[in-house]
Amino acid sequence: MFDPSEIDSVREAVRLCAGQDRRLLDDLIADVHRLVPDVRSIRPRSTTAISLVASDGGNNALRFDPFHVQLVRVVDSYGKQLCLDAVSPTTDPDEISRVQFHADGTPKTALGRLMHDLDVEPRTLDRLSPMIPSGEKVRRDPDAVSPSWVQVYRDLWEWAVLYERICHRSFATDTLIVRDGQLRSKLFRGESFIRYRERVEACIQRIQREDRRRVFLVGFSKHSQVLDRYQLAMAIEDIFPPGEPRYVPIPREMEAKAYRWPEYARGAETTEGESPKFVAGDMFFVRFGTRRGDPIWIVDILSSQSHAAQEIFGYLLADAIDGFPVPFYPRCLQKAHEFAQIVDFDLEILQDAVMRAVRDMLPDDRRHVLDVADFREDFAQRRYG
Repeated sequence: MFDPSEIDSVREAVRLCAGQDRRLLDDLIADVHRLVPDVRSIRPRSTTAISLVASDGGNNALRFDPFHVQLVRVVDSYGKQLCLDAVSPTTDPDEISRVQFHADGTPKTALGRLMHDLDVEPRTLDRLSPMIPSGEKVRRDPDAVSPSWVQVYRDLWEWAVLYERICHRSFATDTLIVRDGQLRSKLFRGESFIRYRERVEACIQRIQREDRRRVFLVGFSKHSQVLDRYQLAMAIEDIFPPGEPRYVPIPREMEAKAYRWPEYARGAETTEGESPKFVAGDMFFVRFGTRRGDPIWIVDILSSQSHAAQEIFGYLLADAIDGFPVPFYPRCLQKAHEFAQIVDFDLEILQDAVMRAVRDMLPDDRRHVLDVADFREDFAQRRYG
């Protein structure tokens, strides 16, 4: 803690530093002020809204797990399970890649179809994403492999399920698909994410042309470096006055100022320089509440659909008004999160599966050791939990 005699010195040092950097705040306010003419009100519209969410395997909190097993599960907002897999940091990625295809090489899973449609060759996970280690590396030196690749695998499954839902499924009604997170990714190798975006856009156009159904895609984010950078300036400028839900598009140059890597703000409209390899959406600030203190979110709209922002935000508003327990947050996303959680009885089933797998590896005369260890762990939790 600060000594009481030091507090005045700390305050003075902070005041002087802030005074020297005043121009930074002025620049932020000037950027936000330029948005004012583009602010629009939102009117609610009705359509089907669905979301796809993957469970966070890192939060499994198993009592006993020598293999660091991560359950990869993706569900939609109706509770339908779209992916279920279990991997660990030392699982061979080549083996995972093989199970995505039938013996004749045709895709077997959503992830396999994604690799097939993006022309990934050879059809292995490390060729789809540079953040997945090669099977050879894992087999040769498993202890040197970063365990974070399991999280990348989970995220790839989210993208794969989203792709399959749009490109390989039919729609009975006009539908708004809400991705948990922005429509941006650095997971894909080379220009694979560009091909991903182009194929999704082509399929959406085909659905409207052949089936007379409109499909919209957005990415919804609670946190963003762009929002962190401009939130104070937006409050000072009162860019979203009370009275109505509102939204405003964010220029790419404002995005670029907020991101450490400017290529994360290069969209499909880019015609010069490096290809837009990581971005599939146009960014908006949006507030679904009517009061000044209601939360502001970041929403990416698929770039080819940003011209329909008024319509899309009307659909989102209708879903967000009923948001619970988080107010003014899309209900379809919250429902998907509820279904995706691995807690309570589901967590007990996962724990039991790990225990059974370990027990099966032990000689018959040593299996009782695991039973005692499990009892001691459970007893300790009950006594001191």
